[in-house]
Amino acid sequence: MFTLQVRGGQTILSPETADPTRNLRKSHPSAGYIPGVAELISIAEARRRVLASVRPLGSEEVALAGALGRVLAEDVRSPIDVPPFDSSAMDGYAVVAGPPAELEVVAEARAGHPAEVAVRPGAAIAVSTGAAVPEGATAVVPVERTRTDGAGRVLVPETEPGANVRRAGEDVSAGEVVLAGGVVLGPAELGVAASIGRGALHCAVRPRVALLVTGDELAAPGEPLRPGQIYSSNDVALAAQLERVGADLVHREDVRDTAESTRAAIETALAAADVVVVSGGVSVGPHDHVKDALRGHGVEERFWGVSLRPGKPTWFGTRDDGYAFGLPGNPVSAMVTFQLFVRPALLALQGADPSATRTAATLDAPISRSPRREQAVRVRLAASANGWRATPTRDAQGSHVLTSMLGADALALIAPGEGAAAAGERVEVELL
Repeated sequence: MFTLQVRGGQTILSPETADPTRNLRKSHPSAGYIPGVAELISIAEARRRVLASVRPLGSEEVALAGALGRVLAEDVRSPIDVPPFDSSAMDGYAVVAGPPAELEVVAEARAGHPAEVAVRPGAAIAVSTGAAVPEGATAVVPVERTRTDGAGRVLVPETEPGANVRRAGEDVSAGEVVLAGGVVLGPAELGVAASIGRGALHCAVRPRVALLVTGDELAAPGEPLRPGQIYSSNDVALAAQLERVGADLVHREDVRDTAESTRAAIETALAAADVVVVSGGVSVGPHDHVKDALRGHGVEERFWGVSLRPGKPTWFGTRDDGYAFGLPGNPVSAMVTFQLFVRPALLALQGADPSATRTAATLDAPISRSPRREQAVRVRLAASANGWRATPTRDAQGSHVLTSMLGADALALIAPGEGAAAAGERVEVELL
């Protein structure tokens, strides 16, 4: 007989009846069992639940000087042609195109200082790169193709109409959409915005994030280690990942492994931020207090437990318009689960495409499969005629081996099963 339970707003089969392998997995935790979890969900399902919960935060006007790395929240149309006038592509002489000739130099046109006279047959106007082509001119002759006589005259070769002239609107036409909403603004995007006269852009509001790192064993880098301590790397690595994805890190705290400290820290974080990211304390040990503290503050669990290696005990929940992630404490697990679940959420909150970091690659070496869990293997990528090729950064890929992240360009997502993913197999990769 089946037993029904309600968990997280969903009616599910009880663990005892819904999963006939539960006793096997309970006796062999490496197979994917977490006590209290009926079944681990896939990476794709966890990501789907995260993105289904996320709503963009809105927009604000940002000056170009402060917009690098921000997500554009509008389609930007140009009010002008770029260039706004026919301009010279070379230093030289503006002429009426035609056969070789000796011409009188009657004026000069410099960038920002148009000529005050027109070009007529038999005459030329000295012109600088970027200067407006004088009225009457139909071509520009580069200075290196001319010869002057020192008496105000210049010898020019035969010239075709339009030579070395940049036409108005050749780059951008007035009314054209030059930047689409959702793009992450880089140097080129900011340069284009400036070229059409925009001094500010409407950008997505940056998600405010609170970062909590739990663990009595953690010491700050630079301080001496006491017996039983290790240096805290998650605080530094996760903060860097948050900065790289455009988050506004408004609160950062180290949290002791007590229920009271955890509850107080999470209360402060929820009040300060749109998104709370907690590292450690989300598994099933007697000193893992994060899940209970989040639930106690009204955060509704959306999932706990992902069929992922490393990163199995990942937790995600929502409260009103806020979001909370409980990431594993092992350093690789924390970075991997941030990349797979937190980063897409932060991109979606800013209106950016969270799927833009997925592609495919061919394995250069075999990778042993996990029987029951998907793996996120750290790999280097190299370009080839047939696309990306992926090689593991090192053989040791444990959740504690942080150096496996060094030089990694992507996470190769290896499906569970027997044997190995063979060299030459195409796999999905998540770009870092």
